[in-house]
Amino acid sequence: MQSLILKLRTSLLLLACFILPALSLKADEKTEPPVPVRTVAPDVPASFSRSGSVGLVTVNFVVDEKGNVQDPTIVKSTHAELEQPALAAIKKWRFKPAKKDGVAVAVHVTIPIKFDNQ
Repeated sequence: MQSLILKLRTSLLLLACFILPALSLKADEKTEPPVPVRTVAPDVPASFSRSGSVGLVTVNFVVDEKGNVQDPTIVKSTHAELEQPALAAIKKWRFKPAKKDGVAVAVHVTIPIKFDNQ
């Protein structure tokens, strides 16, 4: 179980550092995407961790001008039992807000969260 948690955290960190900025905004010279400064791995339901499955939950949310997550919603998921843990984790994330022309702005972000038991 510790190994699973470590893999999830590593996956989330890599996702947050390398993929999230690219997915956040269509970049132009005067726009900076939001940057995660705090990520939280989702809790894996015991029933799912025993199944040996891999799951993916895609979450859409707004990063507001203060870097807080607002209005997270599920776009799609492979297992319904993973949706609430994904939403609960995303609500705890914090960001350096996106900026346009040097001013903090709210932006929509869509990210996948992978649940892997291997």
